[in-house]
Amino acid sequence: MTQMAGMQELPIEGERAQLVSRDAHNAVHAAFDALTRTILVDNARTRTLEHLVGEMMRPMLKSWLDNNLPPLVERLVRAEIERVSPPRRTANPTPQ
Repeated sequence: MTQMAGMQELPIEGERAQLVSRDAHNAVHAAFDALTRTILVDNARTRTLEHLVGEMMRPMLKSWLDNNLPPLVERLVRAEIERVSPPRRTANPTPQ
């Protein structure tokens, strides 16, 4: 055991006494097990918050994509075609 000036001895890590009795420990453990099982069963039957938010967002996302995706893709494809294509020649080149 270790002792500091003016304080009573404290047990070393391996010598610690149990804070609660074995019966109290078992009762708390059983209660938390029951709670865990209840939560897992309830979540299996009900939807999660993530699932509910996803369902709420789906119509808004679909509307946004329907309105914005075609012009966005068209603009990006056009820019990529211009990037990889050779420069255009003009019909009437200017004399140099």
